[in-house]
Amino acid sequence: MARPLPQTTLSLSPQVASLPQRRLTELASRLSRTLGVARALAQSGRRVDLAGIEDGVGILCAQTLDLETEDGQIMLPVLREVMSQIELLASALSQAREQRGFEPRASC
Repeated sequence: MARPLPQTTLSLSPQVASLPQRRLTELASRLSRTLGVARALAQSGRRVDLAGIEDGVGILCAQTLDLETEDGQIMLPVLREVMSQIELLASALSQAREQRGFEPRASC
């Protein structure tokens, strides 16, 4: 049974968040929504093109590492939410593969 798409609202307190943190939070929010759509597609038996997701995760991680330690630590809840969406997508892809012989297709 397909789960509804997540109502992802990733945010940091504007008083605490620096401009780079706010930009990264927006990137994480977009990435989280994309992961949710990919999960819904996989759960419905449709093919999922994973191109771009890896790049988005890489950019998010690299730019988070560029933050000062304290600023990066503030980003942990946002990063955990993206990781949660990745785990949900991985589970959906695994279930689709088992149930339908579905293989995800990634473009190079």
